[in-house]
Amino acid sequence: MERFNDLADFSIDELRALLKLAGKLEREPEPRALQGKVLALLFLSPSLRTLTSFQAAMVRLGGSSFVVSPEMSIHGLESRSGIVMDGVAAEHIREAVPVIASYGHAMGIRAFANRLSLDQDLADRQFGELAALVDVPLINMESAINHPCQSLADWKTLDDLGIPGNGGRFVLSWVYHPKPLPFAVPAAVLHMASMRGMNVVVLRPPGFELPESIMNKAREAAQRAGGSISETPDRREAMQGAHVIYAKSWSSVSQYENRPGDEALRRGFMKWCIDEPWFENAQADCKFMHCLPVRRGVEVDDGILDSPRSVVIKEARNRMVTQMAVLHQMLGR
Repeated sequence: MERFNDLADFSIDELRALLKLAGKLEREPEPRALQGKVLALLFLSPSLRTLTSFQAAMVRLGGSSFVVSPEMSIHGLESRSGIVMDGVAAEHIREAVPVIASYGHAMGIRAFANRLSLDQDLADRQFGELAALVDVPLINMESAINHPCQSLADWKTLDDLGIPGNGGRFVLSWVYHPKPLPFAVPAAVLHMASMRGMNVVVLRPPGFELPESIMNKAREAAQRAGGSISETPDRREAMQGAHVIYAKSWSSVSQYENRPGDEALRRGFMKWCIDEPWFENAQADCKFMHCLPVRRGVEVDDGILDSPRSVVIKEARNRMVTQMAVLHQMLGR
């Protein structure tokens, strides 16, 4: 494996083999599998689970890692193209990335959407430019429009819970958040559930429709896998017979490049906070999923997070387990 950038780059059989390997490594660790291997980690946006899960995965497989972020660089990093570097930053990302990559056997990059252009972010332009500078195996640790590490872990979580693919009802729900958030997680999770063949419902208020390019990609995956995609602003309709609800906030397409406009629009939906009444029409054991971090009392009620419905900790641990499988495939003998 040379690149882990998008689940869409792999067949269903390849992904199931990767998940099977993850399960094997979870039960039977291989502490010398990556002995002597080094993973370079570049974080251009903050992280808790992604950073620690990759470090833990490398250690459990006998390898090591190092981390670089702009805050850690004494020079400061410039990422803009065509810039005259007469400011604070003394080093450009175009030199920094190849140097960092040269110190590792593989590299992971995390770079959020810059929110300056919807078209550029949907095309994942920034990540593509960075990836072009890397000549070792590369892992997308979250870009403007994708988060394959999260969606692979979520797939394993659904498998672990015995939630069916074909016939399973998966609700991806927008929830209130005080800040405009990127499309990476909802896009990746929507596509993952569609690849699994689930009946996926996007529950969102007016003005927070996902971009058509994201929806079309998921529709094509659902059609191939025997699933379906639908959208609704009606909570009772969406949750009818649901096996799982996955909560995540995202930006408004119409206000994407207008942060104050987005914030004003979302303030009208502050009551979109998941609590027990949301589950009235769902399966009795309907689960709650979230990629974390989650804002208690804002996105979801404490009573849900602290109940047996919540599998957010299991999801987070599966980040490490599935990433072990990716690293094993990428760097193992």
